[in-house]
Amino acid sequence: MLIGTILRNKGSDVTTVTPGASVRELLAKLAERNIGAVVVSTDGVTIEGIVSERDVVRRLDDRGAAILDQPVSSIMTTEVRTAGPGENVDDLRRIMTVQRFRHMPVVENGRLIGIVSIGDVVKSAIEELETEKASLVDYLHR
Repeated sequence: MLIGTILRNKGSDVTTVTPGASVRELLAKLAERNIGAVVVSTDGVTIEGIVSERDVVRRLDDRGAAILDQPVSSIMTTEVRTAGPGENVDDLRRIMTVQRFRHMPVVENGRLIGIVSIGDVVKSAIEELETEKASLVDYLHR
């Protein structure tokens, strides 16, 4: 299965936040959308970073509650790994597992077109297994 297939099924809506937004604003957006990470982008198309709940928790531990009024740019990850819609989901699952991250922006022609979470990847694997099982059961009953 390709990453683009996941995006076709889930949609390409990506929640972004500007680098100058406060961490408090970020948390409100995460809670409002019930998501674990957002892409940091000034224009909604280019990627300047990514920031997750984990980033907030780690910085709260390091720096205290004052972090809530600081800009997202002070806690975001700036070296963002991305994937293309034509890449294989199995490869993405391995990368996410080995490198221990849960969200990967999807980029095509230098433009942000979606984001895939580890939950999306696991869901696609389960769907593939269910399809294979149904095919095998059908084959055995012929």
